[in-house]
Order: sequence, then C-alpha cells, then structure tokens
Amino acid sequence: MSEMRSDGELLRAVTADGDRRAFEELYRRYAPWLTARMRTRCADAALVDDVVQETFLAVWRGTARWREDAAGADAAGWLWRIASRRLVDALRGAGARGRLRQALARLRHRDEVSAEERVLAGVEHGDLAGALVRLSPELRAVLQATVVDGLTTREAAVLLGIPPGTVKTRAMRARRQLREALA
Repeated sequence: MSEMRSDGELLRAVTADGDRRAFEELYRRYAPWLTARMRTRCADAALVDDVVQETFLAVWRGTARWREDAAGADAAGWLWRIASRRLVDALRGAGARGRLRQALARLRHRDEVSAEERVLAGVEHGDLAGALVRLSPELRAVLQATVVDGLTTREAAVLLGIPPGTVKTRAMRARRQLREALA
C-alpha cells in the first residue's frame, strides 16, 4: 500500500494535473467532515448535500483555485470557505424565492399589506441593510463569518486568512460602526 499523501500533495495533484485518484482521496477525507459541519449551519440535509457536492465540483473543475501560500496549506479551511459561501448563496436564493412567492400571492389576492409586514419589510430593507452596505468589505466579511456563518474567531481567521486578533478587532469595529449608523 502506498504512503498517504498530504492535503497539499492531493490538492496540487487535483488542481494542477486533474488526478482523479487524488480527487477521490480528498473527497473521502473531507466530504464527511464538511457535511457534518454544514449540517450544524443548515437543517436542510438535501441542501447541505448539494452544497458539499458543488464544493467538490468546484475543486474538480478548477473554478475554486487553491494556492498553498494563500491557504497556508490548510485544505479544511479552504474547503470550508468554499462550502460556507455556497451555503450562504443557496440560502439567500431560497429567501429571495420565498419573498417573490409572497409578493406574487399578495398581488394575486390584492390583500392590503398588514402593519406587521410593513414593519418587517422596513427592518429587512431599511437602515440595517444600508449600514451593512456602508461597511468596508473586510468588516462585512468578518461579520458574515462570525455572525451569519456562526464561526468562532479561530475558524473565521482560517476562513479569511487573517490572524484571530485581526478578526476580533474588525468585529469590534464593525459592531461600533453599525451602532453609530443605527443610532
């Protein structure tokens, strides 16, 4: 039996050479872990399975670029970053479809929008959304990783490729700017 290859060796073989065996080994090594991690973020098992498959398809097709120097040779963090972004995109799409269905139902029935729906729409599309848009991309990325994705400081640091102290500092700065914008 051959010696077990490192994650870096597998990723180089997959991304540079299209090595199917390396890809299969990488999949066997990380798909169960990634699925378990994603299921802590999303209760929809079918959606999680789709996201994991899309993540590995992106690796195989080369649409997700792995660079050892940028990823710090951390395959798990790199795969998690791809999968978490795909999960957020999928959930946003589901939310948009749900809002569209609700809007079409209101148009069909010509119902008057309730006061509660108006308030919720104001919160959803109002000042908070504008305040988030005004944050720098770096601050938004930290908020997305720590608040939306529910990552720990250490996980967010791996995901974003920055030190944990920087994650904490950016999170504090983002919260302060949001408080000021919403005050």
